Amino acid sequence: MTDLPRENVQSYPRPPTLEPVQHRIRVVLGGALVAETGRALRVLETHHAPTYYLPAGDVQASLRPVPGTSFCEWKGVARYFDVIAGGKTAPRAAWSYGRPTAGFAALAGYVAFYAGLMDEAWVGDLRVVPQPGDFYGGWVTPNLEGRIKGAPGTRNW
Repeated sequence: MTDLPRENVQSYPRPPTLEPVQHRIRVVLGGALVAETGRALRVLETHHAPTYYLPAGDVQASLRPVPGTSFCEWKGVARYFDVIAGGKTAPRAAWSYGRPTAGFAALAGYVAFYAGLMDEAWVGDLRVVPQPGDFYGGWVTPNLEGRIKGAPGTRNW
């Protein structure tokens, strides 16, 4: 059984930090494995559920680039992808930072997935719940405490 330590999202740092993940990460869509890795990274930021980034080389699904980008003051410019696996397409369900800022350079070559647009996302043997709302891509696990950003009224905290 996956044993994650208790973490309070309100005590995560700002600016955010990047750290390696000690557990296996798995993502499923349409009954097919999208990605599985033991080499994930996660970003921790105040009031956010952790966002997990997986090496692109461990992604088995097709990622189709889509128009549009977004800008993160910490990580840089993100580009988005449709995820295609198991006969399903999840629109704009993944993103990456092709040229992240110096502080997040390790994210180059990594991809993140919106858990709410996948059929399943796992940290070890714990099934993930998506971060509230449709803007942030954090993964909520049972060890998290505190008020997680994303629900109505929390976006501009």
